[in-house]
Amino acid sequence: MNDNLVNAAKNIVPMILANLDRIDSESQLPPELAAAMAKEQLFGMYVPKCLGGPETDPITAFHVVEEISKADGSAGWCSFNGTAVTTAIGWLPVETGREMLGYPPDIRASGSARAGGVAKVTEGGYLVSGRWNYLSGLDHSKWLFLNCNVVDDDGPVTNDDGGQATRVVVVPVNAGDVKVTWSTLGMRGTASNDAVYSDLFVPTDRTYVRGGPSYHDGPLYNPQTSLLNSWTLAAANALGMARGAMDSFIRMATSGGSTNSPTLMQDRPTVQTTVGECEAIIDGSRTYVLESVGSMWDSQVNKSPDLTDKTLRVQLAITHAIRQSVQAVDMLFYAAGTNAIHHSTGLERYFRDLHVSGQHISGLHSNFELGGQRLLGVKQSPSLYF
Repeated sequence: MNDNLVNAAKNIVPMILANLDRIDSESQLPPELAAAMAKEQLFGMYVPKCLGGPETDPITAFHVVEEISKADGSAGWCSFNGTAVTTAIGWLPVETGREMLGYPPDIRASGSARAGGVAKVTEGGYLVSGRWNYLSGLDHSKWLFLNCNVVDDDGPVTNDDGGQATRVVVVPVNAGDVKVTWSTLGMRGTASNDAVYSDLFVPTDRTYVRGGPSYHDGPLYNPQTSLLNSWTLAAANALGMARGAMDSFIRMATSGGSTNSPTLMQDRPTVQTTVGECEAIIDGSRTYVLESVGSMWDSQVNKSPDLTDKTLRVQLAITHAIRQSVQAVDMLFYAAGTNAIHHSTGLERYFRDLHVSGQHISGLHSNFELGGQRLLGVKQSPSLYF
């Protein structure tokens, strides 16, 4: 495990805690916080070493995002999302990647897997137009990885199977217009706003096809597992927030009573039961993720030819961890009674943030259906990602 990255995450926590109110009120990470995180490469942990990135393993990256998310869900999410998106730099030619990131590399990017616009075939590349949403970390990003429907002068371009052809284009943030749309229940500091582009020329070497071969041989860039390595960090984000909620609850329960009783909350059987059950939920879910991801990673490193069973377990473990983290914070929130609603306790922040992050596709309940279909050997339902 890369202790340098984990230590960097721990060292950045005091700065995050000092900026919690700003993160919420400004609906983005404060510029100085984002700059500090970028300097430590916490937005690009999967960027190849040959480009100056850490190219770290998913277990290390899990610990990094978990540590940050204990302090703040939005900061942890930006670390997760930035790392997930910038993994895709591995699908661009090495020289293109070096030109984009510079040296030492400044790794700050966001993106969208939804085809929010079109890429029209033109000489030497594509003309890109459209609007893309949910671009987490857009405030501090320099590049956007945007999925597009491919068209030409005759209309939509199709794949060999007759489906719509898509292509990811990599564009500078400052070449388009940012639309501030992010006003939400929680995860306010992710600045997941929109960006609009109109007839922007993008050369072919700054584009790629999702699911295609990478320019790098490392296990992080295996199309079969790269998405799950990224989603592992969504689970880390949720579990980190669940742990933060537990820590907040315990501080509350051991220091006071409630509006109806001066008896310490820690002395109440219902509170004791809730804490014990939530600890089992959080720790059990975390262990499931780390064990399944570790097993998949070992198989990747050893170049196992068949990762089907491994990827299924990881997919289920990630979804389970996110759903269970939401359940745990619900239980703690209701056990805290009126205490839970006060900003000063910290619990309401984790409640809000987890209920937003839990809506991400990596944590949707329908992922269990997809897993069940694979286990039963039946035809899988269409998915945006799988």
